[in-house]
Amino acid sequence: MRKSMKKRIFLTLFAGLSASGTIMLCSMGNTNRVRRIEAKVAEAETEPVKPMFHVEEYCGRVAVFSSGRSEPFRYIDADIGLMPEYDRECLRRGIDFMTEDELRSYIADITS
Repeated sequence: MRKSMKKRIFLTLFAGLSASGTIMLCSMGNTNRVRRIEAKVAEAETEPVKPMFHVEEYCGRVAVFSSGRSEPFRYIDADIGLMPEYDRECLRRGIDFMTEDELRSYIADITS
């Protein structure tokens, strides 16, 4: 009787320690995963987002530049002299667009 009682106590303690160890290992693994994700998010937030397109007045015309290029890849047929002063000033400073859809919308606005 005494031997079976000791065996039960041992097995109960062993099962409890095993469960505690498993929970602790899972928690540590989850913590490391969360830290890696937070590091990736922080890295992504510090990288500057570069626009895909840049539109500005170039040699008296409205020109579209690809990101990082010094020569325009397209000219837009729009009379700068007929534009409101605000739009002309924006073109002098340059306007950045993140997507091709934004660029198309802007071109449609200034050519209509």
